[in-house]
Amino acid sequence: MTVQPKQIIKDAVVRTDASAKDKLLDKAFALAFNGLVYAQIWEDPVVDMEGLAIEPDSRIMCIASGSCNALSYLTANPAHVTAVDLNKAHVALGQLKITAIKHLPNYERFQRFFGHADHKENKAVYKEMIAPHLDKASRKYWEKRDIKGRRRISYFTKGLYRKGLLGNFIGLAHLFAKLYKVDLNKLLEAQTIEEQRDLFESELAPIFDKKFVRWLTDQPASLFGLGIPPAQYDELAGDERMAEVLKRRLEKLACDFEIKDNYFAWQAFGRGYDRAEDAPLPPYLQRANWDAMRERIDRIDVVRSNMVDWIGDRNAASMDRFVLLDAQDWMNDAQLDELWGRITRAARPGARVLFRTAAEPTMLPGRLDGGILSKWRYLEETSSDLTARDRSSIYGGVHLYELA
Repeated sequence: MTVQPKQIIKDAVVRTDASAKDKLLDKAFALAFNGLVYAQIWEDPVVDMEGLAIEPDSRIMCIASGSCNALSYLTANPAHVTAVDLNKAHVALGQLKITAIKHLPNYERFQRFFGHADHKENKAVYKEMIAPHLDKASRKYWEKRDIKGRRRISYFTKGLYRKGLLGNFIGLAHLFAKLYKVDLNKLLEAQTIEEQRDLFESELAPIFDKKFVRWLTDQPASLFGLGIPPAQYDELAGDERMAEVLKRRLEKLACDFEIKDNYFAWQAFGRGYDRAEDAPLPPYLQRANWDAMRERIDRIDVVRSNMVDWIGDRNAASMDRFVLLDAQDWMNDAQLDELWGRITRAARPGARVLFRTAAEPTMLPGRLDGGILSKWRYLEETSSDLTARDRSSIYGGVHLYELA
């Protein structure tokens, strides 16, 4: 019997040993996660590629999410990339990007469609240049109407990055900032790191001390828009108030990297990418990589599947790199054992696994079966460096393991 993806998401999120109240929260998150969550993935692909040390014969598996990273890995010239996701919206977005790279006539068209993602002409571009080549399931998704009665492809004429669970969450954050008379766009105009820090400390940081904000962020459902399920909320908060954790993460985003080099900051504070010619963009969207993307686009697949099942179906010693995002934060110990048992079987000598955690430390010691964990070497120094340089700033840790 085939298990439906919606049920798999529910099984992954709903904790069997939780209280009735917590189970209700888990089910609410599972329902929200079935739609478009991330129009843009929130893990830094430049950091990923450095940690993965991709080789010309590397075969990579990653979780698709918004597909920005999966596509960006092509700039490192691997043999193949497979992006796996249970969320049909994420799969449809990945397929749309792949089809656009294959069939749009030039970089300018591609950039207007996925970089600006709000031009009126994108509707005609989709109809004439992309739709005829798009797979049936993805075309059905984009041409179907959403809850407001609009065809989903219209997102690309109204601002894709303002859509989805995360886009709506960022929009709500901007609304709250306005209520407290804070203009988040000021950060985008800062010329130096010092200006960025001054703005953060004088305008943004005080918001997290407001009673209502502290109460609101104490509710696990308030972070559904970040794609954080209730179980991961507990890991992220630890022994602190969530407002303090979020303030610290936002401080890193606002202050640790120059705005001109950080497209994650543009998404957070500007709700889209910068429009300047030298704007920071994900590697797959950069003009300098357009020819390479066109040349290598047949090396990537986006598949709707359970990640654990997909890895289990691979031949022994057939894969080189695995990118798990933060999926393990959702897993219990038995699920971790099953996942890593299958990864270990499918991994070639020297294979690497990269993942992120809401909390700072790696969660594997003490939880993953010792016999499995002993086959992997934790690259602690590299992991610490990658964490510090991850421009998305939302996670506590970036972790890298290598098959010993």
